Amino acid sequence: MPRLRLRRQFDPALERLHVLQIDSVNVFARSHYLPVFSRHGGYSTAALDSHLWSSGEYTEYWAHEAAFIPAADRPLFQWRMREFRDRHADRATALAPEIARVRAQLADAGPQFVRELEEGPREARGPWWDWSETKQAVELLFARGEVVAAGREGFQRRYALAEQALPSRALEDRSRTEAQRALIERAARSLGVATLADLADYHRIQVADARSAVRDLEDAGDLVPVSVAGWVSTRGAPEQAWMHRETRLPARLAPDALLTPFDPLVWFRPRTERMFDFHYRIEIYNPQAKRKYGYYCLPLMVGGRIAGRIDLKADRAGRALLVQAAWREPGAPARTVEAATSLLARAAAWQGLESMRVTGVGNLPLPAGFPADSG
Repeated sequence: MPRLRLRRQFDPALERLHVLQIDSVNVFARSHYLPVFSRHGGYSTAALDSHLWSSGEYTEYWAHEAAFIPAADRPLFQWRMREFRDRHADRATALAPEIARVRAQLADAGPQFVRELEEGPREARGPWWDWSETKQAVELLFARGEVVAAGREGFQRRYALAEQALPSRALEDRSRTEAQRALIERAARSLGVATLADLADYHRIQVADARSAVRDLEDAGDLVPVSVAGWVSTRGAPEQAWMHRETRLPARLAPDALLTPFDPLVWFRPRTERMFDFHYRIEIYNPQAKRKYGYYCLPLMVGGRIAGRIDLKADRAGRALLVQAAWREPGAPARTVEAATSLLARAAAWQGLESMRVTGVGNLPLPAGFPADSG
């Protein structure tokens, strides 16, 4: 008897996004949690973690950056694994003894962290971000698709051999052309309307390859060419765009939302500027004196428009959400303060925080402090 799969409240978001980018910054919440919250409100992050790591339905790979993808779609990235293998063949040859040892240890002992794979003190360092030879070896194997992440502790991967951790369907191969066409088609579904550059960026495909895939999909009737008012090329001509044939225009404006900087809605900055007239950069790597808006600002969406940006930090010991800066964009809707206050209250409650404290930095006049939304 086939096992029935119970749909979770976050499944529609995962299916629409196709990739869920992972990032190490945890000043408010891990980045991969936020796109689901932005679209469906509060949910159990523990339930999402269990689904992503334990259900067998998802795995991690370099799909945009490091990201969760459906395990069934992992074959669509085999071409990238092959390219990585070819590009770093010399490095793999130099590390061959360590690669063989790591592979054998994983086969014998099962999933392990790098610290468990290393032998003795970490003295042998290399040019890859000062990684040890063991770390270089296991990351090469991961990029080549021979090992996978079987979980994380903090931001450290627990590695396992792919054939021991994934179902056989996730290990199948697809041709480069077929796979890239499928990825462009999925990007079109996720984006709604998109230019060639938008479609190519979604899964980090070269523009020339994306152009070929778009042409094939257009010939097949899967992508429909459209024009969007205000979208013009650098030469001033209308920018060519496409919609997936199953795309439906929304019946109402998009809801209010706080967005992670790594949400597909804003992660490709040229698209963000074209769609929302919103110039956005992450300032975490800037010295404090050179930051214009804040350390880690979340774009604020109100009624489908980017209306501001809010620099958040979770004070877990004090069980408070710290609003370190709040900025309003020119032309933001009149109800932006009300929408931001409601969103922040819900975000605090979702993260198990009891109150909020607002510094008053910025031009978005939020209340100085208010309780989390227990509802």
